[in-house]
Amino acid sequence: MIYLFFIYVIVPPIARWQGREPVVTTESISPTNYMTVLLNRNYVVPEMNNLLLKAGKQLKGTNIKIKYLDACFPFVKGFPLLPHLSHNDGRKIDLSLVYENQEKKITDLQKSISGYGVYEEVKKGEWDQPTKCLEAGNFQYDFPKYLTFGSINKELKFSNNGNKKLISILLAQPNLGKLFIEPHLKNRLNLNHPKVRFHGCRAVRHDDHIHIQL
Repeated sequence: MIYLFFIYVIVPPIARWQGREPVVTTESISPTNYMTVLLNRNYVVPEMNNLLLKAGKQLKGTNIKIKYLDACFPFVKGFPLLPHLSHNDGRKIDLSLVYENQEKKITDLQKSISGYGVYEEVKKGEWDQPTKCLEAGNFQYDFPKYLTFGSINKELKFSNNGNKKLISILLAQPNLGKLFIEPHLKNRLNLNHPKVRFHGCRAVRHDDHIHIQL
């Protein structure tokens, strides 16, 4: 009870004083896993909340929701949000991929309890960046597979239309700086926007989530 009192009553106003605030929750925006909130990994600068709110409004009527994962801790610029390399200033956030059920209807369900670690694997003929990074000695590249806390909803399929719609709306936001997604998904979705980047082999795979930053 003391812990909950601090994270819901004490921490938010102190974080706002330092320029950060919890990710807003609306009908279109919610955490994939509420442990993100309970562990205070859901703080961003106000500009990121504005970006998410605008994107959420543009998604109305599509059945696509913004399900967010790790953002940043509430205090101290530069304080690491492990295991991430760059989530330390409130200007970055991870979003879940969009899936569809067996009837090809878009759902906000996910394929892992944590939201991480269940990959949309490379198909035959696609560029296999994960293998390239692992062969180059970057053993951490597929480490999130150990962070699923359990696989669920195995019948769900990666939604080409849903993910492309979500990403297109995110890319239309003027204050978006970069969007990271695995190269084989970038090619599969025909994403040619200059803000869609490869995150590098020193990071981890981005075919289980989308990373955006201001």
